[in-house]
Amino acid sequence: MGMQAGDELPDSVKTAQTLFDVVQFVKEEEGTTLPEMAAELDYAKSTIHRHLRTLEHLGYVVERDDGYRVGLRFLDIGVTARNSYTGYKLVRDKVEEIANETGERAQFFVEEHGEAVYLARSVGTHAVHTDPGIGSRIPLYAASAGKAILAELPESELFEMIELMDFEPMTEHTITDPDELLRELDEIRDRGYAFNRNESLQGTHAVGVAICDSSGDVIGGLSVTGPSHRLKGERFETELPDLLLGAANELELNIAHS
Repeated sequence: MGMQAGDELPDSVKTAQTLFDVVQFVKEEEGTTLPEMAAELDYAKSTIHRHLRTLEHLGYVVERDDGYRVGLRFLDIGVTARNSYTGYKLVRDKVEEIANETGERAQFFVEEHGEAVYLARSVGTHAVHTDPGIGSRIPLYAASAGKAILAELPESELFEMIELMDFEPMTEHTITDPDELLRELDEIRDRGYAFNRNESLQGTHAVGVAICDSSGDVIGGLSVTGPSHRLKGERFETELPDLLLGAANELELNIAHS
């Protein structure tokens, strides 16, 4: 029988939760001390220290002059996770090509646990450096590529995912109504691409398309992001969508035959 509301977590689960809370804090602070962690985390100082010693022994945390930092053991895990995605190397090359051609920032997202995760990105000569970086997550409903991914999901999976979304706004333009999102997804299916108008970051626009495998299952989303004063008019509404639709077609063919 599964756990019910109010059930106590098993000790092993509590230990794992504590361990990952420590790792996450070290990652976010980029150099933190034991006293700082004890002041911020709801765990005893001795408990945090024990987990830090274990993580350091295994190579997942290192202690430097400015405090604890995430160790390079995670780099090996991250590269393995990234390379496990279908067509990653083809996607990476296409993202670089689009960034160079447009001069803007190009990126590829995948969906994981109902969020859009940056898997690949490249910046052109005029790109804005506003994204949080590889592996970072943003809500699917706030990203053009995220909405393009949602538009390709089977209806049952889509509604299940929407039920779990909190629809917290990232800007005043972020979609916060499930019905509004569903209406926009219908439009995305009709035209084949999605827009982001100041929805994830004020002052930036983006265009995104979904990438599917040979079976028609969505594997990710490709997008171009730039400042709203450059991504507007015909360039935003026609040129970039056409470019991305062509790139998606090429990528899907190459992935199918790789």
